[in-house]
Amino acid sequence: MLTIEPSAWEVMVRHAEATYPRECCGVMLGTASGEQKRVTIAHALENAYEGGQEDRYEIRPVDLLRVEREAREQKLSVIGIFHSHPDCDAYFSKTDLENSCPWYSFVVLCVRQGKFDHANSFLPDADQTVAVPEPLTY
Repeated sequence: MLTIEPSAWEVMVRHAEATYPRECCGVMLGTASGEQKRVTIAHALENAYEGGQEDRYEIRPVDLLRVEREAREQKLSVIGIFHSHPDCDAYFSKTDLENSCPWYSFVVLCVRQGKFDHANSFLPDADQTVAVPEPLTY
């Protein structure tokens, strides 16, 4: 189960709405104990994808390394990645799956006409062949 604290959730939703109609992306930091994960900090990152960002995102490795370093300094872990889907459902696409990491939770925020609509979280398998829904509270 993934629980996102209100302050982190606000960062995620604001970033998704501000980047509309492009996809946003970012990293979630927090703590994990077994299958219970709690996100306390969300970092909005720039979408580095050089093509059309309406249906793609890319996180620069240097940005991810910077956030991982910050997590360690704060005695936190990188819990996962978030991104938005403008004007479509919050599902885990084939592209999302192909670019996933099995040790992260992936939160997808649906933004319709510039306003947050709903979100889902997914856990990809190690072979990047399937991502199962993960219970999400925010």
